[in-house]
Amino acid sequence: MSCGDPHDTECGEVLDHLYEFLDNEMAEGDCAKLRVHFEECSPCLKQYGLEQAIKALIKRSCGCDDTPADLRGKVLARIDSIRAGQRTGEALVVSVETTVEVCAEPAAEPDRAAQAAAGT
Repeated sequence: MSCGDPHDTECGEVLDHLYEFLDNEMAEGDCAKLRVHFEECSPCLKQYGLEQAIKALIKRSCGCDDTPADLRGKVLARIDSIRAGQRTGEALVVSVETTVEVCAEPAAEPDRAAQAAAGT
């Protein structure tokens, strides 16, 4: 994505590092560059706002789920494997398996007084 305007930091670079920025995993100097870019570029600012909202929604919706005990080990092992492949120049192939469990609360019963007032 690019807004077409020239920036010190290109839109693609900003979007490539957006989650690092959202997760406070960037050096302050790099964060400052992204903040300047967001002030200059409304499409990137809009994308930042969207990703920030999605992240907040996920945190609210999934924050109480327990992480499987072996997940951390699997993730770290996979990261090490990818890094080793990058050092040797191997092509990077990533497969992701996910399981999503959705738990929804039953809908509340309609307010009988509101229905009566509406004549339904």
